[in-house]
Amino acid sequence: MPTNLYRNPLTEILFEQAPGFVGLYDLAHGWFTHVNPAGYQLLGYPSAQALYDDPARTLRARQLTPDAWSQLCQEVLRDGHHTIEAEMRRQSGDTFWAQLELTSLRLDGHDYFLVRLTDMERLYAAERRLAQSVGRFEAVFAHATIGIVVCNRQGDIVLANEQAHHQFGYSAEALMSQGIEALVPEAVAHHHANLRASFNAHPQVRSMGVNRDLTARRRDGSVFPVEVSLSHFKLEEELFVVAYIIDITFKQDAERELITQRQRVERLNTELEQKVADRTHALETTLAQLELRSQELSQALAAEQELGELKSRFVSMASHEFRTPLTGVLTSAALIEKYVTTEQQDKRQRHLERIRTSVKHLTDILEEFLSVGRIEEGRVQAHPTRVELPTLLRETMADVQGLRKPGQRIEPELVVPATLWLDASLLRKVLVNLLSNALKYSGEDTTVTVRASEAAGWLTLSVQDQGIGISAEDQEHLFERFFRARNATNLPGTGLGLYIVARYLDLLGGTINMQSTLNVGTTVTLTIPYEDHSAD
Repeated sequence: MPTNLYRNPLTEILFEQAPGFVGLYDLAHGWFTHVNPAGYQLLGYPSAQALYDDPARTLRARQLTPDAWSQLCQEVLRDGHHTIEAEMRRQSGDTFWAQLELTSLRLDGHDYFLVRLTDMERLYAAERRLAQSVGRFEAVFAHATIGIVVCNRQGDIVLANEQAHHQFGYSAEALMSQGIEALVPEAVAHHHANLRASFNAHPQVRSMGVNRDLTARRRDGSVFPVEVSLSHFKLEEELFVVAYIIDITFKQDAERELITQRQRVERLNTELEQKVADRTHALETTLAQLELRSQELSQALAAEQELGELKSRFVSMASHEFRTPLTGVLTSAALIEKYVTTEQQDKRQRHLERIRTSVKHLTDILEEFLSVGRIEEGRVQAHPTRVELPTLLRETMADVQGLRKPGQRIEPELVVPATLWLDASLLRKVLVNLLSNALKYSGEDTTVTVRASEAAGWLTLSVQDQGIGISAEDQEHLFERFFRARNATNLPGTGLGLYIVARYLDLLGGTINMQSTLNVGTTVTLTIPYEDHSAD
C-alpha cells in the first residue's frame, strides 16, 4: 500500500494510537485503505479488514447522492479541509452523530482524504439533558403560581418570573433594573438593607416574618400582604438569594370572612339559645299559671263541694232542729185552746212553759247561726277584762241548770288565782257550750267534772263527762261546721257548737284537745293564755 512508505514510529503514534476514528480514504478506489484500531472499534467492526471488506462502502447513515459526493470532494480538494456533522452508521446498523473532518492528501500521485470521526453522541446527549433541565427549570420558574425573585449580594434583581411581574406591577425589563428594596414598603425599606446584609453573612433557607405580618410594595406604591421564604445558591462564588413570594390577600380576606361568619354563627347560636331560654321560661311560666289555675280550680271545686255539703247539712239540721220545737209550739197552742175552764189553768201554764222552752231552743239555734256569721266575718274580737273564774263558773253552771237530767251533777275542781285577765264573754260561751254537750250526751245519775288550773300564764280548763263518747273516726271532724257524730244523730243539736268553741279559742289564743272513748266518756281540755295584772 502506498501509505506504508510513510509509516514510521511517529506516524504510528499519531495514526495507530490516535483516539477516535482516523482513516485514509482513497478517492480512486472509493474506500478506506487504512483505519486505526480505535476507528474500526468505534464503528463496531471486529477488525480493520472487516471494514475494508464491507460491501456497503459507506459510513453515513444516509448515503450522499453521487452529485453531492462529487461536490463535497471538490470542496475538500479545493480547500484542503472540510468539517461537517453527519449521522454515521455502525456495522450493526445503529447510527450516531459525529463530526467528520476531511483533509486532502496527495501521495504518489494519488488523491487521498485523511478522515477523522469524532463521536458527538455524548455531547449531543449532554446538550439534550441540558435542554431538558433548562426546560424543567423554565417550567417550574416561569410558570410558578408564586412570585420568585432572584437578586445578587448587592440586592440587584437579576431574575424574576412572570408571577412576580404580575404581583408587583412591573414589566420584565422594568423589574430587572430595580433593587430588592423597591419591593419593600417604604416604612421598612431603610431597615431592609441591614436585614439583607445579615442574610448574606449567614445565608440559610428560612421563612421571613415569623409571627409578624409582612407586606410588599407594588410599583404604584400600594402594599399587599405576603408570605416570603428565602433560599440561596452560589454560582462561580457569587451568592444569589431567591425569594419565594405568596400574595395572601385572598387568604386574609378568606380568613376575615371566616371570622365574620364564625362570629355570625356564634351570634346566631347565642340568639337561638336566648330564644330557647325565653321560650322555655315562657313555657314554664305558662305551665306554672296552668298549675296555679288548676289548683285554684281544684280549690274552687273543693269549696263548691264543701259549700254543697254544708248546704246539705244545714238543710238536714234545720229541718230536724226546727221541726221539733215548732211542732211542740203548735201542739201546745192547740191544747191551750181546749183548756177553757179555770180549773185547767195549770195545764195551760204547762203548755205555755213548753212553748217558752221551744222558742228559747229556736232562739239558741239562731244565736249559733249568728255567732258563726259574726266569727267568719271577723266581727268578733277578744277584749280581756278582770275575771273571777269561780264566779264565772257558778254563773255558767246556773245557765245550764235546766239541761240537767235526773241525778246529773256538776262538780268543779278549781286551783286558780282569784282573778284573771281574759275575755269573760267568750270564755263564758265556751264553758256553756262544753257543759251543755256534757249534760246532753250523758245519762241520768252521771257526774260532769270541771277542772281548772294555771301555770306560767296559761289557764288549763277541762270538762269531763261520763257520756256516750265519740269514735276516733268522728273525732277528726268534730270541729267542722254542721258535723254530727254518728252515735248522736238522734239527739238534738246543730253541729255548730264545737266549731264555734274552736273559733273562740283561736280568738283567745288558746288550743283545744279531746280525749274520748265510746260508752265511757269524753274529756275536753282547753289551754288559754291569760294576762296577770295582780299588781292592779
